Amino acid sequence: MKKIPKATAVLSSPMTRVERDTMGELAVPATAYYGVQTARAIENFPISSLRFPRAMIRAMGLIKRAAATVNHSLGLLDKKPADAIKQAATEVVEGKLDAEFPVDIFQTGSGTSTNMNTNEVISNRASELIGGARGSKLVHPNDHVNLGQSSNDVIPTAIHIAAGEMMEQQLIPALSCLRKALARKAKEFDAVVKIGRTHLQDATPVRLGQEFGGYARQIELGIQRVTRAQEALSEVALGGTAVGTGLNCHPKFSAKVMSIISKETGCAFREAKNHFEAQSTQDSLVEASGVLKTLAVSLMKIANDIRWLGSGPRCGLGEINLPETQPGSSIMPGKVNPVIAESVTMVCAQVIGNDVTVTVGGQAANFELIVMLPVMAYNLFQSIELLSTASTNFATKCIDGITANEARCKSLIEDSLAMCTALAPEIGYEAAANLAKEAYKSGKSVRQVAQEKKVLPEKRLTELLDPWRMTEPGGPVGSAGG
Repeated sequence: MKKIPKATAVLSSPMTRVERDTMGELAVPATAYYGVQTARAIENFPISSLRFPRAMIRAMGLIKRAAATVNHSLGLLDKKPADAIKQAATEVVEGKLDAEFPVDIFQTGSGTSTNMNTNEVISNRASELIGGARGSKLVHPNDHVNLGQSSNDVIPTAIHIAAGEMMEQQLIPALSCLRKALARKAKEFDAVVKIGRTHLQDATPVRLGQEFGGYARQIELGIQRVTRAQEALSEVALGGTAVGTGLNCHPKFSAKVMSIISKETGCAFREAKNHFEAQSTQDSLVEASGVLKTLAVSLMKIANDIRWLGSGPRCGLGEINLPETQPGSSIMPGKVNPVIAESVTMVCAQVIGNDVTVTVGGQAANFELIVMLPVMAYNLFQSIELLSTASTNFATKCIDGITANEARCKSLIEDSLAMCTALAPEIGYEAAANLAKEAYKSGKSVRQVAQEKKVLPEKRLTELLDPWRMTEPGGPVGSAGG
């Protein structure tokens, strides 16, 4: 195995400063708020362009700010460094120092590099605030900023906080917007009767509003699932420190910190009942990702139905008209495609793929630590963001503008062979099937064949073949198809 050389003594320059850690000295950009351990991470992990999103950096700042407040209140941290840490952490929370978080997602599996990145940024900014130079460690990244903490409990806690906030502030409002749009269309289209389809074949009639009502209910149930995922994420690892024992942490630390963060975020977070479970696994992240995957499956079904219902405009189903958003072809003039629905299906595919990564990450739980936290977090956050933005876009640029093609709906119903289903309870299944076969061979409608054969009095035939009546429960009891 190739031996990796240790960092050796280096000289500073106008562009750099020299910092030391337990492995030696390393040059750090003079203007950077991050320090030597972050610089090592930059060198060690030149893997991708992927970085933690704003929500995660904010969550890290929230933890460090609350930790300084609590450690001071417990008599563990003097007022001067505590106040400086709180001010510096506030700048992290507010996004003023985002450029100082350059560490790749593909790093140490516990996220230690990101925790130390945060500690160093806050340490250097806090040192500066009380008159010290960057790199002076007047406020120390480990002894002060990370007091009572470990990467092993901070990183999973930050992931839970970030995901919970994103669900509350982005995903649930976006899903609510989509549900309302679908519910409005369900009401608007309630009088439009159309043919139902099972196995992509003609089935008994439904109302277009009933179909959209089903979509609205899917999203309503999705919101309920997201709420349950928030509950699963509400238990956090903070307070367990390195392995779950709570070594070097005040017993009241975690509860006090999470009380502050719960008030600041508007989301309920609490110390885990069992720190060994909270740090050695992330079943809650796997559960949350599974909820997002389920939501993606729901959206995929809805988006694909919308695409099919709007297919045409003349040679497809054409039962609804989709809003025209952009030209659909570089060669076929006048063509318009269901691009918004297509974008939703691609988001869904991405989220389903992300869930696989989170699931595999959840299996990387060895003894007292799970070691794929950064990539699990990245995929979970991306899924939340994609589902949020896609749901709002779907609602406003597609669903809101859909209109019903009532004439097309009506004509397809009358031509459908599935109309014979309503006759089966009175004339029998086999007789109704024969009517359908004859109608198909002759090119006539079921109604026309039934009239010619006089299978029922005209008045009764009209009653049974009323498409609206078929969209409601009741009527003659018999086999309803399959």
